Amino acid sequence: MQELLTFVAQSLVDHPDQVTVTETEGPEAIILELHVAEEDMGKVIGKQGRIAKAIRSVVKAATAKNSKPVFVEIQE
Repeated sequence: MQELLTFVAQSLVDHPDQVTVTETEGPEAIILELHVAEEDMGKVIGKQGRIAKAIRSVVKAATAKNSKPVFVEIQE
């Protein structure tokens, strides 16, 4: 999942080398934290959060067969 989220985020931003994804697996869920450059936050979030919702939808669809839910958090 990290590779998918990294690929999508790098496609959207101006500084793809500063995109990092960290995965934290808990007992109930998997959390993917997306870190991008401060200048690229708006491109990843989008107007009214539309792009962020779309990213979360893609990750959710890709992990539909997993037993644990996967959440995407966008960090500064």
